[in-house]
Amino acid sequence: MERVDIAIIGTGPAGISAAINAKIRKKSFYLFGPNTLSEKIRRSELIMNYPGMPAVTGEELNASLRRHLEEMGIGITEKRITGIFKMRGYYYLLADQEEFEARCVIFAAGVEATKPVPGERDLLGHGVSYCATCDGHLYKGKTIAVVCDNPGMEEEVLYLAELADKVYFEAKYKDPGVTAPNVERLSSPIAAVLGEGRTGGIRLKDGTEIPLSGVFFLKQSVSPAVLLKGLETENGQVKVDRRMATNKEGCFACGDCTGAPYQIAKAVGEGNIAAHSAVAYLAEKS
Repeated sequence: MERVDIAIIGTGPAGISAAINAKIRKKSFYLFGPNTLSEKIRRSELIMNYPGMPAVTGEELNASLRRHLEEMGIGITEKRITGIFKMRGYYYLLADQEEFEARCVIFAAGVEATKPVPGERDLLGHGVSYCATCDGHLYKGKTIAVVCDNPGMEEEVLYLAELADKVYFEAKYKDPGVTAPNVERLSSPIAAVLGEGRTGGIRLKDGTEIPLSGVFFLKQSVSPAVLLKGLETENGQVKVDRRMATNKEGCFACGDCTGAPYQIAKAVGEGNIAAHSAVAYLAEKS
């Protein structure tokens, strides 16, 4: 397994900025995230406050960011990080069922599109999962619920449907395309995950309770504090200093995950700082 200098998590403007600067400084790195780049930018009708690009549409800016990556020969590893562990002198990362190693980490994955419901975090690893590929086999022939916030993850929903006996499905977007005989769309959103030490069911907003064995929350972005235990947060945002350094040695964060203002220019600037801070950290440890 190749151990790279930096693992950059997120293909929005902050992550792309960090990757560009890591490339310029001749560091080896992984850039994890969707090849479609930032869904938030893509949906922006008109961006007026990005210097040098007046009245640019979100799709135009995303296309420009993609061109920049291509021209610099920066590839994207289209895998969702599901766990990060601090080892002695490096970080061990799980992405679906693959393993990666990096000397330092830069979080640039934005903010969670959907906030956790009561019981979700408490029962994580005890019937609640964020990774279909990792944990799907545990629910073969069982009843589960799946919450999906992005149509690009519908393949994972269908994968779970092939394993489970019954799937209760909630989509956080319009016109989902999931169809399977054992998949039932929920008539009301999930309000809570139920269980004492182990997931036993869900409660819907209309008060209905459904017994089941597991709940999968398939999210485009998962909180860094969930991925890396012990990462310090404040008001749900990663706490950083002026160098974009977190409380974990060799771990940096930038962009929306560090808090307001949620602006593209701010994300790009913080990505630049995070990359330079990571380079300085690597030099200190050489």
